[in-house]
Amino acid sequence: MTNTPDEKPEGVPGESHGKRTRQVVPAGVAQQYLVDAAVELFHAEGVRAVGVDAVVKRAGVNKMCLYRQFSSKDELILAYLKRMQDESLGKIDRSIASRAGHPREQLLQIFVDLSERASAPGYRGCPFVNVSAEFPDPAHPARLQVLEYKSEVVRRLTDLVNAAGAREPARLVDMLGLILDGAYAASQTYGPGCGPLRVLPEVARQLIDAAVAPMSGACPPTRG
Repeated sequence: MTNTPDEKPEGVPGESHGKRTRQVVPAGVAQQYLVDAAVELFHAEGVRAVGVDAVVKRAGVNKMCLYRQFSSKDELILAYLKRMQDESLGKIDRSIASRAGHPREQLLQIFVDLSERASAPGYRGCPFVNVSAEFPDPAHPARLQVLEYKSEVVRRLTDLVNAAGAREPARLVDMLGLILDGAYAASQTYGPGCGPLRVLPEVARQLIDAAVAPMSGACPPTRG
């Protein structure tokens, strides 16, 4: 087996007749296993509550393998947050794409879809809000990654608010950002499917309607 310099082989578990065995795979695959394990454990149990031993065990690799891929737990946390950023922004982008050409309804669809996701059993809230609560130092690399994610969300909201013709676009973005984070918090304090989550789309529509002149021919947001 030939490997490029940045694809050194790592020992990770394979499956053979129902038993876990060792096989040699590229370093990039081992890294994926570790990030997959971090996503599962960090999001469910909290970043600080989960040690690297638990991540290594869930990934099925040894600790030496982990430290070949990540110099520290903080670096693994950043990889986790970057994965979650891609997934979270992807969900927002799909909401926007589903109402193409109707910026007002694109804004609302973000909250309709969030209301449904946050009402699912086992929903654990926003990973970025959760991480912010775990790391009080605003200069910590994890907090800086949170800010990067939030700036991407704000950019999307700003583009839509401007396209919809809001009278005070920055103010509307702030209000929508507030109920967005409020929904994440409510999902954990009251539980998935709680009253605040059910009224989230209605609150978003009221804010949007108050800031944007009504347009004829607008289509209602879709569910499911």
